[in-house]
Amino acid sequence: MTPTISLRRASPADLAAVDALLARSYPRLLAADYPPSILVLAVPRIARARPELLASGTYFLAEDVRGRVLAAGGWTRGNLAGAEGSGDSGNVRHVATDPDMTRRGIGRALMAQVMRDACGAGVEWLDCLSTRTAVPFYLALGFRPLHPVDVPLAPGIIFPAVRMLADLRQAKS
Repeated sequence: MTPTISLRRASPADLAAVDALLARSYPRLLAADYPPSILVLAVPRIARARPELLASGTYFLAEDVRGRVLAAGGWTRGNLAGAEGSGDSGNVRHVATDPDMTRRGIGRALMAQVMRDACGAGVEWLDCLSTRTAVPFYLALGFRPLHPVDVPLAPGIIFPAVRMLADLRQAKS
């Protein structure tokens, strides 16, 4: 059963709730696609809410009727060096869904809001550094894979990801 959800813009007051979501989500959902040797180093660095994102006005939360955060994610303006298209671009930022609530359309609803918001702000391209786990999710949203990328998290700590790109101009037509 899909719960009733509401979508809203995040605020700095949501820091603890987003931290809790990321701490629930990343260790469980990434375990199938990453070895423990990577997760033990990466998860403490990636499973932390980013205060600047919460304050950006472009980061969203999906909540149940009790106000529990079930998914989070957003976008920021960005630079698409080396990608086709000369239009305005943005970057998908820190997307996660509660591991007990996957495959219910919550993440899709959240990302649809993120993409509408970016498109409404004039963004034509959304760049995404996807986890291996989330590649099928982003494919279903219209992103296409460009290439693997190693994301440096700290000296000596690299997190393998996949760079993906969505053309938001197609959503307008």
